[in-house]
Order: sequence, then structure tokens, then C-alpha cells
Amino acid sequence: ISGAIVERMRFGAYLMFIVLWVLGVYAPVAHWVWGGGFLATAGALDFAGGAVVHVNAAAAALAAALVVGPRKDYGRHAMLPHNVPFTLLGAGLLWFGWFGFNAGSALAATPAAALAFVNTLLAPAATLAAWTLIDLARGGRVTAVGGATAIVVGLVVVTPAAGYIGPASALALGALGAVPSYFALILRARTKLDDSLDVVAAHGVGGATGAILTGVFADAAWSGGPSGLLGGHPGQVLIQAYSVLAVLAYSAAGTFVILKVMSLFMALRISKRVEGVGLDVIEHGEEAYTGGDGAILVLPGDAAFARSRMDVVAVQEGGRL
Repeated sequence: ISGAIVERMRFGAYLMFIVLWVLGVYAPVAHWVWGGGFLATAGALDFAGGAVVHVNAAAAALAAALVVGPRKDYGRHAMLPHNVPFTLLGAGLLWFGWFGFNAGSALAATPAAALAFVNTLLAPAATLAAWTLIDLARGGRVTAVGGATAIVVGLVVVTPAAGYIGPASALALGALGAVPSYFALILRARTKLDDSLDVVAAHGVGGATGAILTGVFADAAWSGGPSGLLGGHPGQVLIQAYSVLAVLAYSAAGTFVILKVMSLFMALRISKRVEGVGLDVIEHGEEAYTGGDGAILVLPGDAAFARSRMDVVAVQEGGRL
């Protein structure tokens, strides 16, 4: 969720929001699917959280980004990753950790865990390959940042299906899952939605795609559970779509209500002047990147330093803040 509201939401407000969101939104949705709730009764399949985690969080991120609003410089300046090699490193670490995320959802060292482990390797690889082919087909360049995004999308897409499909289906699912998220990224860039980390396109669209495709590729021969469309049970696709819509609607509405109620009692967003200086300096007392001059630590008693930084920004902005 934080990826859609970075650089503009107050730290204290965010902490309070997350507590309320986990209790009021995430926990009920998890019960619906994994705790014997109405989606579980309906037969929804979600091995590791395609709907429970990714669609749920993406719907919340969308609502939060709309309520909090865009960064003050959004659309006026390029906001690119500051370190592309570190972006790739982060994607690799995510992929490594996702083996535990998906396989661990089996809750034991079982054949389902082994299957989820293998599928977590294959699906993102297929997504990366398909993403690259789309880039080339559209006449664009193949970028490292695009590759990192593709890996994350592939991981998200396979999450709901990891223990329910065979390896060949994982390759197909990963390749198919690249398409909706790829074009969702293009669509988002044409809107005023300031979704800094493309949570909606990667996690929302990816999670929804994976959940629905689980209803296509689920195979009782591999999982011992229900089969999907290709196994002669087309109704599973409708069940999966129903679960996605239910989670999407509840999470978006619940998040909107939580933030609006919070806004009656506290400010959600930092001021434009604080945003110009940076939350690192004003709210956390440090700077992560200082151009090689060394980290700047602002101690609690150094309010004058923070004020001077704010004054500099005000002058640079022509006093418009």
C-alpha cells in the first residue's frame, strides 16, 4: 500500500491507518478465503494470497492514492529510480523471498509446497520473457527496470495458483499474466494517478489476472483439489472472478472510509513545504542520499536545521509554498 502514497503521507497517520486497515479490511478478507468464510464456501481458490494479499492491497493503494492526492511535482518532473542496479537487486531478493512466501503457504513440507516452489520459479521467468517480447514488438527498448517490474508481476500472478497448477500451466499463466499488467502500466501513465510503485498495475491487475487464470489452469491431478476450465469445470472461472470483485469492492470502500474518518481527526498529508524538504529530514531526522557528502542526522534538538532547510525550499519555490 505504501508504494502508492510515498513522499506525501504523514508517518503517524500511516501507522494508524495500517493498524485500522489490517483489523478492518485485511483480517475479514483473509477469513472470507482462508478461514471458512463465504468465499471459501463458494469454492474460491487462493493458494498464497493473489486476492487476499495482492488485490486487497492494490485496491487499498488505489483508494489511498486518490484520497491523499499526487505529489506536488507529479507530472512536471521525471521521477525515475535513483539506482537501477539496486532495483534489479531488489527484484532478485523479492524472487528469492517469494519461494518462502508461496511454498510456505502449504504450511508443511508437502508435495504442494514443492509444486508451489517450482511454479514460483517458472511463472516469473515466463512473464519476463513475454514482457521482453512485448517491448520488442512495440518497437521499444528492453529495460532493466521493465524487467524488474515483469518479475514482480510474474510473482504476483502465480501467487494464487502456485499449489494448484502444473509446471507447464505455470509457464502459460506467467506469459499470459504479463499482458494485462503491461498495458495497465501504460494506461496509468496517461492518468493523473500518482501510484509511485505501480501497485495497481503490478499487484492489482496481476493478482486479479492470476486469480482468474487459476480458475482456468487448476488441475486436480496436481493439487488433489478442484480443477478449472481446462479440467472440465468452467464454473471455477466465475467463482474466481466473483472472489476478485468481492475483495476489490470491500477493500476499496473500506480503505476510503477509514481514511475519510481519520481525516476528521488528523491531517493525513504533509504540507507542501515539508514535502519539498523531504519526509526523511523532517519526520525522521536523516537523509538517505546526500551526493557523497555523508549522511545528515537531524537530532531532536536540531529544529533550526529543519526550519532552515524549509526556508531554502521556500526561496527556491519563489515563496509559493
